[in-house]
Parts: sequence; C-alpha cells; structure tokens
Amino acid sequence: MPGLSLITLNIANPSVDRAGKLLEWLAARPEDVLVLTETKASDGCHQLADAFRTAGYAVTYPEPGPGEYGVMIVSKFATEPAPVELTYLPTRAAGVTIATDHGPLRVLGAYIPSRDASPEKVDRKKRWLTEFSTALAHTDTSTVFLGDFNVLEPDHQPRYPFFQTFEYDFYRALTDHHGLVDAFRHLHPDQREYSWVGRTGDGYRYDHAHASKDLIAELAHCEYVHEPRLTRLSDHSALTVRLTRTGTGPLLTSDPVEATSPPTLF
Repeated sequence: MPGLSLITLNIANPSVDRAGKLLEWLAARPEDVLVLTETKASDGCHQLADAFRTAGYAVTYPEPGPGEYGVMIVSKFATEPAPVELTYLPTRAAGVTIATDHGPLRVLGAYIPSRDASPEKVDRKKRWLTEFSTALAHTDTSTVFLGDFNVLEPDHQPRYPFFQTFEYDFYRALTDHHGLVDAFRHLHPDQREYSWVGRTGDGYRYDHAHASKDLIAELAHCEYVHEPRLTRLSDHSALTVRLTRTGTGPLLTSDPVEATSPPTLF
C-alpha cells in the first residue's frame, strides 16, 4: 500500500526460540518501521537486532542495563538518531528521524514502566512519566509516538479502579500539552479494542500510536493486529498505523530470516 506504515508490538523479551518465530512474523509484515517494546539485553533480542541489521535494515537498539527493559526501532528507510533525553530508565524510550516527501518525521517508541500498588513502583512510574513529559516538550518535528504505554485512556471501557489520576493525566497531556492525537481513537471514536487481555478475560488498551496534530489529515489507517497475541508470539496484540506520506531514503534490504540462516556449501 502507498504511504509510510509503522507497527508496534510488545515482544516480551523473547527466548531465542520465540525470537526466531517473531522474526518470521515481523519479516512477513508490510510495515516500513517496527517499534518493538519490552526488549532486554538478551540473546533473543540480540538475535532480532542482528538479523535485521544483517538484512540491511536500520536498527536502533539502546541496550538496556542488567535487569532493565527498552525499545528497538527497525526501519526499511534510513534513519537519523533522535534520542529522547532521559536520565532515569533511559532505554525505555528511543527515537529516530526519517526523511519523507513531506519533511522529516520523528518516530518515538516507549515502553512505559508498569506498576503494582507498592509505593516504590508507583513512584518509579510517576518519575519516569514526569521526566519523559519534560523531554517530549522539546519535540517540534512531525511525530508519531508508539509503544506499550501501560496507560489507559480516561474513558476506557471497562473502567478499572486500579489506575490513578496521574496516569490519566499523562494520557490527556499527550494531546493537551504535546499536541499528539490518539490515532486509533481519532479514526475509530467508538470502537472497543484491547491489546492485552488478563487471565480473567478483562481487556486493556495498553498499546498506542499518537500522531502530532499536523499529521491528522495524513492518517490513512490504524488497526490492532491480534494474531501475535492469539498465536502466543507475545502476550500483546500489535498496532499498525499508516500515513499518506512516503519515506525518501529506502534502504536495500533482504529477508532477515534468510540472513540468519547458515551459508550453504554448494
């Protein structure tokens, strides 16, 4: 399809075996840019990064420290670094800029910390959201912000009492203070979709794609892709979004699955 397409998926720090299956699925997808969340400095994540690099893709993978998580951005187009300036849990956000026929496009990915009811985890999430919001205030380029936000929209149905005001405030501020619009909700005002489903069957729309307001007229498509969750490639569904603009720096890429295969003797 014409236009620039992106997809985000929480890959849940895969084992080497599951990374191979994820690679096959991702390689078959049509999207130009992959934003993969819940990465670690693990063999499975290295396998994915190495396969895409070998196949000619641009790979941005700030490697998390021991026990920490991060984001990987994989692109069929040339990228320039556009890091998010964080001092706290810095690898949980990553950014690149892609040249397009309508000017530069900044792609931001984030794996926002989850939490439980403990004061330590609540404070950790508050601190990260506050610092990230400060860093985001300096964004003045056309932007798509994707990832696992671990935050629900304020009028999410069903409503869960576990979530606190500061989490809903962050979601609202993406639009009110940062000029970013929930792409899925903009195109589907009343549709209920969930990207993660708990053991009790309760659904949560944790994974999001927000676009800067200057891109609203370019939003051509935004849908959840449930296959990776239903086939247990991940415990999350993916989210894909397509803009009418196109990238102008295509890379010469090959099949990343073949790039990981051992060379034949004949």
